[in-house]
Amino acid sequence: MQIGMAGLGRMGMNMALRLLRGRHKVVAYNRTPEKVKEIEKKGAIGAYTLEELVAALKPPRHIWIMLPAGLPVDDTIAKLKSLLQKGDTIIDGGNSFYRDDIRREQLLRPLGIHYMDAGVSGGIWGLRNGYCLMIGGKKKEFKRLAPVFKSLAPKDGYLHCGSTGAGHFVKMVHNGIEYGMMSAYGEGFEILNASPYAAELDFAKVSHLWNQGSVVRSWLLELAESAFKKDADLSQIEGHVEDSGEGRWTLQQAIDTGVPSPVISAALFQRFRSRKTDPLSDRVLAALRSEFGGHAVVRKGAGKKTRRG
Repeated sequence: MQIGMAGLGRMGMNMALRLLRGRHKVVAYNRTPEKVKEIEKKGAIGAYTLEELVAALKPPRHIWIMLPAGLPVDDTIAKLKSLLQKGDTIIDGGNSFYRDDIRREQLLRPLGIHYMDAGVSGGIWGLRNGYCLMIGGKKKEFKRLAPVFKSLAPKDGYLHCGSTGAGHFVKMVHNGIEYGMMSAYGEGFEILNASPYAAELDFAKVSHLWNQGSVVRSWLLELAESAFKKDADLSQIEGHVEDSGEGRWTLQQAIDTGVPSPVISAALFQRFRSRKTDPLSDRVLAALRSEFGGHAVVRKGAGKKTRRG
């Protein structure tokens, strides 16, 4: 099957390679030409403009956008809608907000251009293991693009989740759950690290052990094992954790629908906290404890606790 790929970042490049392995005809475009030249060497047809991308595909065209959520996707769709024709399909595989999907589908519908949203999970390992695909849009278009989904995903790794936006909605919640799982693992290893047995424990081996039939086994633990093997106490990295939006959207959805989500909310706020050093909020807590109870505080530059009064 022929497929256009717009965006050759860490995910887009590997997805294009996996499609080539599945014997699809891939026409690939990227804003910077170096990536296009790279994928050409792997067997794709390179396109150095969106016009070239569209021209290289036969109707009905299928163009998969793999770009950062928000304005980059909107700008690309705005350009594509004047180049495509009735019966063509745009698939957004980035981490877009599901309400943006609904808006985009309504924009393209009068032109007869189909729109599908695909939540994609698998990270940089997707090339080897396949990508989990959560797909929204018309069922007819889903069936038509099934060969593409089948090549990208492992066995049972893709699902039509519902109408427009459903794919990104399911991916949004998936990422919210991911936030909570990662935080729980982090807290667990922190407790181990603060224990009397810390000096005896090999966290890489503990990670491996927990993946052998335990109820907390997961791919995330495989990644934890790999990380601990490279750096036993992770001392070479800072605990600064960004968020790309899905956790916030998941929490906002929970608020809008009145669903208690204490784990996901705590995990999101933990990421916010990771970006601050010596935050004012903690200094206020320390000061208040000192004021009402005479509890010890740490004076900057002193390196030890002191007691007021």
